[in-house]
Amino acid sequence: MKIPVVKQILTGNDQIAAENEKTFRENGVFALNLMAAPGAGKTTFILATIDHLPDSIRPAVIEGDLASTIDADTISQRGVPVIQINTGGGCHLDAPMIRDSLPHFALRDIDLLFVENVGNLVCPSNFNLGTALSVVVSSTAEGHDKPYKYPGIFATADVVILTKADILEVFDFDLAFFERGLKAVNPAAPLFVLSGRTGKGIEAWIEWLIGQISIISLE
Repeated sequence: MKIPVVKQILTGNDQIAAENEKTFRENGVFALNLMAAPGAGKTTFILATIDHLPDSIRPAVIEGDLASTIDADTISQRGVPVIQINTGGGCHLDAPMIRDSLPHFALRDIDLLFVENVGNLVCPSNFNLGTALSVVVSSTAEGHDKPYKYPGIFATADVVILTKADILEVFDFDLAFFERGLKAVNPAAPLFVLSGRTGKGIEAWIEWLIGQISIISLE
């Protein structure tokens, strides 16, 4: 009986994810689901991306954590609209959580919505949120074996970001090994190697992201 229950949960989530996707499209919002392990640098990456966006793209953030508003407070201090979702122990965000947060935004005033999922490399990829892209963020500090140890989440990524490139040599990070692991599970996903702290490599990511937003807006 457990398997049908799991299927029912995922089916219900997918239905609401489709509603979220419709809401985003109707309001001209391009949404990203950012998934990573704790400490990968998701919030720093989000802020670096926002800093390099053209003024015409208006950002907002949904911040997912087990508890606290630490990251949301950091984002709010930059003048960016942000909503905090505390899961209270849940290892991922789901589509109903996103749906319930959207009325707190003026969606017509948002062009790009970052959904920072709970720090976890297992659960988040199983739950569609209705976003346009799934972004997996990994860091040099975590080691170069993540695509091999957690193939599931990397296989679902539309794009992969490797952060903390400025300290790559400190951790003896084997970039070629990481790239081989990624290509083995997801040969289509582009990889951007960058530093949110220094801005190294960020421009290539911004150019690609703007291109994706343009493609969706033309559909």
